Amino acid sequence: MSKIVLVTGASRGIGLEAAKRFSKEGYKVIGTSRGDFNLGDLIGDESAISAQLDLMSKESIKNLFEDLKSEDLLPSVLVNNAGITKDQLFLRMKDEDWDDVIETNLNGLFRVTKAFIKPMIKNKFGRIINIGTNLVQNPVVPYHDYTIAKAALLGLTRTFAKDLGPSGITVNMLSGGLLKVTDASSATPDFVFDAIAEMTPLQKVTTIEDFSDAALFFASNQSRSITGQNLTVDGGLTFN
Repeated sequence: MSKIVLVTGASRGIGLEAAKRFSKEGYKVIGTSRGDFNLGDLIGDESAISAQLDLMSKESIKNLFEDLKSEDLLPSVLVNNAGITKDQLFLRMKDEDWDDVIETNLNGLFRVTKAFIKPMIKNKFGRIINIGTNLVQNPVVPYHDYTIAKAALLGLTRTFAKDLGPSGITVNMLSGGLLKVTDASSATPDFVFDAIAEMTPLQKVTTIEDFSDAALFFASNQSRSITGQNLTVDGGLTFN
């Protein structure tokens, strides 16, 4: 089976680190972003492919699929990482902001997965890895729209796992908290991370590298009997 991975939202943060990690393991990496970027330069892999993708556009998703199909580069692993946040207190939340987050983080992911799942079904092999959040288990104000979209994503993950399992496709969700070196954490003071570390059984802050290693596990043959699961990589913060 070809080792081709498609990582959405790969220009920064979790997606970028995942693309780098897959590249080091010998995968042909295709990364997407809404804006123009050069994934090869960012991860030090000249063979990496950069593609523009707007999850709110059905046409954009269709075009990406057709382009990759024409180059015989359809992925066997799909990392659904791309998403947006427009966090606000419930009474101050604008309808259009709510719609954008749900449309991108849930509906867009559904459409991308639907577009790329048919070749996996045909090949009787595939790995779908959806990026979630530990806020689903422990909501924090004001991350309402983001948390709700990810909670729905957990339902989608488990439903798709049952539907696609007979075709040799695993579907899992990978959730984390505030990770070191992401856009969401770049302005977070060190004392916040120190406080988080003290609340975890491991007494450490989860890094973006920890998270990408878990993504690689879900893509590997070692996870062949694992599907429909939500693996939370936060040092045990959520259950503690």
